[in-house]
Amino acid sequence: QVQLVESGGGLVQAGGSLRLSCAASGHTFSRYFMGWYRQAPGKERKFVARIHWSSGSTYVEDSVKGRFTISRDNAKNTVYLQMNSLTPEDTAIYYCHLTGGQGNEHWGQGTQVTVSS
Repeated sequence: QVQLVESGGGLVQAGGSLRLSCAASGHTFSRYFMGWYRQAPGKERKFVARIHWSSGSTYVEDSVKGRFTISRDNAKNTVYLQMNSLTPEDTAIYYCHLTGGQGNEHWGQGTQVTVSS
């Protein structure tokens, strides 16, 4: 009963910026974390960033720390990923993720980010 809908992906040049959004709906009352993963072609899906929903505490993976920022808007039930100084290595499908109670996990459908040289 949880739905996650990503938006904001697209094609950008190296050095550019992009802001991803993930709107959550449905049965999200036991939401602990929301965050982002990404998966490049032929690669494993990797953690990017997370935010603790109630406190706003964040963690960003070292490889993108300083370039990517995660934030939330409680009123809009939305999490964002601001991506700056993008490189071709950031090209991937970006997936929104929610961690809830009882070990429940939910995924969005993904949004493609392509960074050209």
